[in-house]
Amino acid sequence: MGFFHLALFVFLVSPPLSLVMSKDIEHGSLIVDGARSVADTDDNFICATIDWWPQDKCDYNNCPWGNTSIINLDLSQPLLTKAIQGLKPLRIRIGGSLQDQVLYEVGNLKSPCQQFQKKNGGLFGFSKGCLQMKRWDELNQFFNKTGAIVTFGLNALNGRRKTKRAAWVGDWDITNAHDFISYTISKGYQIDSWEFGNELSGKGIGANVGAAQYGKDLIKLKQILNTMYHNYKFKPSLIAPGGFYDKNWFDKLLQVTGSGVLNALTHHIYNLGPGSDVNLDSKILDPERLSNVESVFSSMSETIKKYGPWSAAWVGEAGGAYNSGGRDISDTFVNSFWYLDELGIASKYNTKVYCRQSLIGGNYGLLNTTTFSPNPDYYSALLWNQLMGKKVLSASSDVLSPFIRTYAHCSKGRDGVTFLLINLSNKTHFLLTIHDRESKEDGAKHILKETSVSSHIKSAFSWVGTKASDVTFREEYHLTPKDGYLRSQTMLLNGNPLELTNGGEIPRLDPVRSNVHSPIHIDPLSIVFIVYPNFDAPACAVEHKKSLI
Repeated sequence: MGFFHLALFVFLVSPPLSLVMSKDIEHGSLIVDGARSVADTDDNFICATIDWWPQDKCDYNNCPWGNTSIINLDLSQPLLTKAIQGLKPLRIRIGGSLQDQVLYEVGNLKSPCQQFQKKNGGLFGFSKGCLQMKRWDELNQFFNKTGAIVTFGLNALNGRRKTKRAAWVGDWDITNAHDFISYTISKGYQIDSWEFGNELSGKGIGANVGAAQYGKDLIKLKQILNTMYHNYKFKPSLIAPGGFYDKNWFDKLLQVTGSGVLNALTHHIYNLGPGSDVNLDSKILDPERLSNVESVFSSMSETIKKYGPWSAAWVGEAGGAYNSGGRDISDTFVNSFWYLDELGIASKYNTKVYCRQSLIGGNYGLLNTTTFSPNPDYYSALLWNQLMGKKVLSASSDVLSPFIRTYAHCSKGRDGVTFLLINLSNKTHFLLTIHDRESKEDGAKHILKETSVSSHIKSAFSWVGTKASDVTFREEYHLTPKDGYLRSQTMLLNGNPLELTNGGEIPRLDPVRSNVHSPIHIDPLSIVFIVYPNFDAPACAVEHKKSLI
């Protein structure tokens, strides 16, 4: 009785039913193994970046960053605080393309602490910049108030020299970083992890450093961190390289550093191409395009398994489309198909943290650059954060249509299983009926267990004081765009617009309840989270019991 399956029969319908041709109907099943998990994420799987880009960072004649950088972001904005607290525990990554040009106003800084300026020939077209300690104090007060978990990206180019091409050579100068970390410790600021460098791996973006040299510098940094945090109970993680996956480079890095140095291997993903692509929304809805990224996650997993099993995989930055995202696309409903699907894929490959570019700024911020109000992807992240637990369950399907994307996790903080179902088809309705394998073989039409099993669940779980056999409903969260317009910046939850309340609060995300015996209907171009509170999954029993301790 420890191994349970669900059979999910899918019928494609397009009302009125009488108009549906037989060739439009497809049958299939989804088998979910609830006996064991296939992967795990961290508690703070959802992460977002606050970048260094100044307001004159422009792409394709569009300057979408405004005052959203680490230097000038208005930390007093109530919506910013509420949005971060809503995703608690949200990991905030401080970093981005310009981080390897940032100096810190502490110690014996040899140059004035100036802000980024446009500069011909400068890395990414900008001069070096500087973080004042007054601003660092303000940021840490803000992080403490919001409960954010902080990952800080260090400048990994300091002290190196540039060759004729993009390669940078020479030892890293740790002096300024050492003084900055020392200041941070002296002030009692808790940094969860220090990240070394940004997009310097492989051929790099704008600049690159060889894996052997990078590994050598990481060993030195780890030794310094161990010394500096020697008398502290909490010791931050060291993560790197924060770049695009290059198998040979990543393999070499782990071989050079060896065990005990890197806690996590971070990589970046922008699998939709440039933000200027006029076919960007079509790419987002292309199941083959979305699935191609699995090869990167698979290779990354193999690299860690072979050369660094002590290390974890993180997506350090992902924005779908690069160069600030796609205007009028990356901050609209259609982008949630890409975002949620990639969260599902990443979690299947044991990715512990997935960091979105960005929290605010560019065309792909979770929050609007000007108003700070949530974009559709914020609500997508909020639902994931509230519903999807750490344990990932195996799901296999013989459904012929590639347009249905299915993911299953143990429910978060409660017993049961949560499904994420994504319909990329623009014309096909899916009607889903769920059975467990035993019920299917017996011809039964329910997923509730017999009394003996219900008693077992009662002893293992605490489900709001009820018996499992009394839970006859499931919870549904259907997401669609306002007026059916995919580029709408308003997301509907069960037909109701997700908008700030009159008091300026983030709205509640309430489900509709349906009888567990009724079929699930998924509209074309929609996303749905389905929570089965009484799904008997032994793998989830372990997670829920831990959450109660």
